[in-house]
Amino acid sequence: MNETNARGVRQRSVEIVVPVYNEAHVLADSIGRLHAYLEASFPFPFRITVADNASTDATWQAATDLTLRLPHVHAVHLDAKGRGRALKHVWSRSTADVVAYMDVDLSTGLAGFLPLVAPLLSGHSDVAIGSRLHRQSDVVRGPKREFISRSYNALLKLGLAARFSDAQCGFKAVRTDVFRALAPHIEDNAWFFDTELLVLAQRNRLRIHEVPVDWVDDPDSRVDIVRTALDDLRGMRRMLRAGLTGRSRIAVPQRMPVSSPIGAPQHISSPAPSLEYAS
Repeated sequence: MNETNARGVRQRSVEIVVPVYNEAHVLADSIGRLHAYLEASFPFPFRITVADNASTDATWQAATDLTLRLPHVHAVHLDAKGRGRALKHVWSRSTADVVAYMDVDLSTGLAGFLPLVAPLLSGHSDVAIGSRLHRQSDVVRGPKREFISRSYNALLKLGLAARFSDAQCGFKAVRTDVFRALAPHIEDNAWFFDTELLVLAQRNRLRIHEVPVDWVDDPDSRVDIVRTALDDLRGMRRMLRAGLTGRSRIAVPQRMPVSSPIGAPQHISSPAPSLEYAS
């Protein structure tokens, strides 16, 4: 995936993971749209990896078909569910400089992707997140999900002193070397993975970059809101204990030198307005 430019200088690259579970009905369309968009407008070498989380429908077949048709698409299959598990697996093994993920429904506008990853590729930041709660975001979703999202992020600020505004937006990126340092300390393999990653990054004084997003709620979302909320509360309690005992301190890599950005499937078992801050 790593390429060199006309001057023989290696270009920094990005791997985008799309975790999926029983998404055969939308996978080809979503990955096709993402691939076409990046191929036409993204100025860095990239790879899209479809991470199949133990699907029971034809998702894996659809994913392997895509790898034969689209040159920048790769696929992995895991025998256990969990978005966090899929991201840990692919991100930890990536050869790209920056790893990212987005939801398969492409709820977040793709125009936000370059502003998301550019500060990481330039060496300016360590982690980047899309925020639906940014004042310049354009969000379409129902009042129930809006209330739950704002309440959860308020709890994070109150209980864990979080300074990031949106922990659960499915649109994130991180320097690969930074993720490898954090990964052994991230316990959750499901939805709390995102929050745990961000809290650890903040506690270790990593720079978190936020971008506003255009976001449209997916009415076909499979997320069990009640179960996810309970799991999140348990995760917050665990993170609070870790903070009190000092177990969150990690030796993280030095930030990359700041620079101007230059322009076969496997089966596995088992720039825009933004906010910038450092802990």
